[in-house]
Amino acid sequence: MTEQMTLRGTLKGHNGWVTQIATTPQFPDMILSASRDKTIIMWKLTRDETNYGIPQRALRGHSHFVSDVVISSDGQFALSGSWDGTLRLWDLTTGTTTRRFVGHTKDVLSVAFSSDNRQIVSGSRDKTIKLWNTLGVCKYTVQDESHSEWVSCVRFSPNSSNPIIVSCGWDKLVKVWNLANCKLKTNHIGHTGYLNTVTVSPDGSLCASGGKDGQAMLWDLNEGKHLYTLDGGDIINALCFSPNRYWLCAATGPSIKIWISNIGALLGQWLH
Repeated sequence: MTEQMTLRGTLKGHNGWVTQIATTPQFPDMILSASRDKTIIMWKLTRDETNYGIPQRALRGHSHFVSDVVISSDGQFALSGSWDGTLRLWDLTTGTTTRRFVGHTKDVLSVAFSSDNRQIVSGSRDKTIKLWNTLGVCKYTVQDESHSEWVSCVRFSPNSSNPIIVSCGWDKLVKVWNLANCKLKTNHIGHTGYLNTVTVSPDGSLCASGGKDGQAMLWDLNEGKHLYTLDGGDIINALCFSPNRYWLCAATGPSIKIWISNIGALLGQWLH
């Protein structure tokens, strides 16, 4: 393999499953982790051989599992979604909740910021996608042609010239929505099991989806077509693109895999 990775450290602080990790290129020494212990922990990476990360503060307020967390592009705020049915906007300087977003009737599974941090999207077990402003006001609820099962993941494209939302669900579909009118643009069909995750490339040209069938599927967002299918070998729990290249990373049951996504080649695999 051309790339080698070694475990540098383990961050210990939660007393429940870790459900999500959030990073931002602006602050490479900061990590947020969400957990089923109902908290979010803000970590400072130290790169000390004996203690690789220090918990800075715990963000408390959700009354059930925290399912997702993301960081605003300026690194000042975090957004979380929970099985308590709400979203929360957090000021990372103070660690306090600045807004609660109430409207979903079941567990919130996924949340995201738009690239300008002015809009927020959420997906839920109530099978809806909601678009919010940062004041906590729901501007639109996507129900027409929406998912027929749980909405497991929602993401904005960072490409301002093609403003879209990408979603996936337990109905095995990846859906692309026009942000301007929240109307369905494309249905991407091909997965044979429920979907856990979708991610959009930094330039907004590609998205990747994965879940129960163990396949990472790459889709061209400009042309609306399927590009590649990459074998994850096991249920795919999470996918993310490298911020500065076409590397796609998949977290599966036993391993982490990295592909060069624009040519569909496996770069490396590491067992947990």
